[in-house]
Amino acid sequence: MNEAGHAGGITRRHFLATGATLYGTLWASSGALLTLAPSRTWALELAHLDARSGRALLALTRHVYPHATLDDAVYALVVKALDEAAAEADTRALLSAGVAALDQGADGDWLAREPAAQLGDVHAIAGTPFFEKVRSTAVVALYNNALAFAHFGYEGPAFEFGGYLERGFDDLTWLPDPPAAASPAKA
Repeated sequence: MNEAGHAGGITRRHFLATGATLYGTLWASSGALLTLAPSRTWALELAHLDARSGRALLALTRHVYPHATLDDAVYALVVKALDEAAAEADTRALLSAGVAALDQGADGDWLAREPAAQLGDVHAIAGTPFFEKVRSTAVVALYNNALAFAHFGYEGPAFEFGGYLERGFDDLTWLPDPPAAASPAKA
C-alpha cells in the first residue's frame, strides 16, 4: 500500500463503486462439489455487471436449466461467462435492459417474487434476445465444467485417456451386469 491507502492505483472506494461481487456457500449435501471446490464459500467478482444483475441472472439461469440439487456455485459460472460477454457494450446493454425489464414487470424487484411467479416471467420472455443470450451462454457454461461433471457423475472427456474403450466403456455401476447370453462369444 502507498501513503494514500491503496495498492496499484485502485482505491477501495473505486473498487466498491465500479465492481460487484456475488457471494455464496456450497451446500453441505454437495459432496462432489465440496471435493473440487477450494473452500465451502465462493465469490465471483463481476467486472461489467452489478451484483444485483448478477443475482438476477443466476436466478434466471436456475429457471431456464433447473436442477434442484445443483449448487449456486455452478450457476455462478454462467454469470461469470455473461459478465465476460458484457465487456461488449451491446451485450452489457442487452443484459442490463433484460434485468431491468424483469424488475419493471415485478413492481421493481423480480428477485422478491415467488419462484412460481418468476417462472411465469421467464416463460413470458422466452425467445427474446435477452432470454436467448442467457440460454445460449448457460448451456455451455453450466454443463461444460468439472463441478457439473462431478454433480452429474460424468467422468469428463475420455480422449486424453485413450478413449472410452480404454476408460469408462464398461464401468457402469448403476446398471446390473447383463447376462452372458447378451454378449457375443469372444473369438
